[in-house]
Amino acid sequence: MKTLIAALLLAFPATTMADYLDVIEFKLSCDLGEYMAIVEDFNAWGKDYGYRAEVWMPLMRDNLETVFWVGRAKDAETFGNAWDTWRDAQSDPGSVPSRLWARMSKCEINLNRSGFDTYR
Repeated sequence: MKTLIAALLLAFPATTMADYLDVIEFKLSCDLGEYMAIVEDFNAWGKDYGYRAEVWMPLMRDNLETVFWVGRAKDAETFGNAWDTWRDAQSDPGSVPSRLWARMSKCEINLNRSGFDTYR
């Protein structure tokens, strides 16, 4: 019995990968309501690509001037496919990603971008 339990524990790792996070630190150059409308429109586009964003506003931090875009995808591959679609669409000024990027560029000053795998 002990051998069976040990085998089961070894067969199922203690940690499992959860999400891929795309984190962008930026300063807002428009009001939050206007920016959240952009995020809502982005999420409408992103749902077809398995990517969803939320905005994190720091309450306690050494720098309260910056805000965080936190995008979530089920894994790095899903993020990469969404990114490829987003990037490639920028050459078409009439595409949804291109129009969204134009709106974002008026509302944010990007400072840093990071990607993370999360584990549970």
